[in-house]
Amino acid sequence: MTTLTNVVSFHADATETMYAGATNLCGYQVAPGGTAGEIIFRDGGASGTTRMIVHITTNGAVMSTLLPGNGIRFYTDIHVTLPASASITIFCG
Repeated sequence: MTTLTNVVSFHADATETMYAGATNLCGYQVAPGGTAGEIIFRDGGASGTTRMIVHITTNGAVMSTLLPGNGIRFYTDIHVTLPASASITIFCG
């Protein structure tokens, strides 16, 4: 197993394409805010292929996750759909 290099981070407070281009998602940190729901990671924009869904609660606790190996491969871009008042920072390389 290899280690990702040239890891970069991006932050969002609303639904958007967070990274344009092919990359591996290797981790994320979420501040849930006041609305429970799902964070949906898609490859190929807002209607692209769903690569991962993360369920969050309203407890307000920041949640950090590192993905195993080289993470999840996104071939086009990383688009993230967020519940209201949630924010996210992603790490990719």
